[in-house]
Amino acid sequence: MSRIAQAFAQAQKDNRTAFVAYLCAGDPDLETSLLACRTVIENGVDVLELGVPFSDPLADGLTNQLAAQRALVSGMTREGCFELVRRIREFSEVPIVFYTYYNLVFAHGLETYIADAKAAGVDGILTLDLPPEESGDLAAACAKYGVETVFIVAPTTPDARIATITEATTGFIYYVSREGVTGVRTESATNIPEAMERIKSRTKLPVVVGFGISSREQVSAIAPYADGVVVGSALVNSIRDNLGESEKMAATLQGVMTDLVAGTPRNS
Repeated sequence: MSRIAQAFAQAQKDNRTAFVAYLCAGDPDLETSLLACRTVIENGVDVLELGVPFSDPLADGLTNQLAAQRALVSGMTREGCFELVRRIREFSEVPIVFYTYYNLVFAHGLETYIADAKAAGVDGILTLDLPPEESGDLAAACAKYGVETVFIVAPTTPDARIATITEATTGFIYYVSREGVTGVRTESATNIPEAMERIKSRTKLPVVVGFGISSREQVSAIAPYADGVVVGSALVNSIRDNLGESEKMAATLQGVMTDLVAGTPRNS
């Protein structure tokens, strides 16, 4: 059983939704990013989603765009992302999924990228701008090296296309709970039970819910229906608000994690 499958199986056994944390690799620099990763791992993360910094992150809201910019300015590179994963692997076996754009994977050679990612310790890859209908080469490389694929279902995705997406996925399905880009939202999505039913009727893979989730109340509302919940901007803000103050950043991040993870248990 893969690390990703084990994480979701353990969460199910514990009667809770898995907590998936998004952080941008290298934000605001390699050492601080490593500290942030260690902090979330030690405070309840089941799956770590690492954003690979990109100059044109179309699916990301302002918070994550600025995180990517900070990482790029500090000199974060493709190799730097792999180095971050290797250093995480020195102290943790938490599943790691790269959240990236296809150009970054394709530019250095698709198979080389996937092989290097696997060697570093990456478990899965979500390429936001790659349609599943065009993912054959990626799927083949991932199958060859044992990297799992993650694809997105949106609120507007027709039922027929959900089947196409689930067939291309080997790790878990990422349900975008609202249209638009990533970012903190105060209001909760209202269609989660229906959306989970639509997707789960077409796959046995775990389904996680993300985009706009930023409070314990929102996590609690989703927990009974989804296999996992993704929080990103609320965590990235803890880094943004404490630039140059690593200890304060880690303490803030720990507090945010403690509050959010408290929302993951399901009702008995």
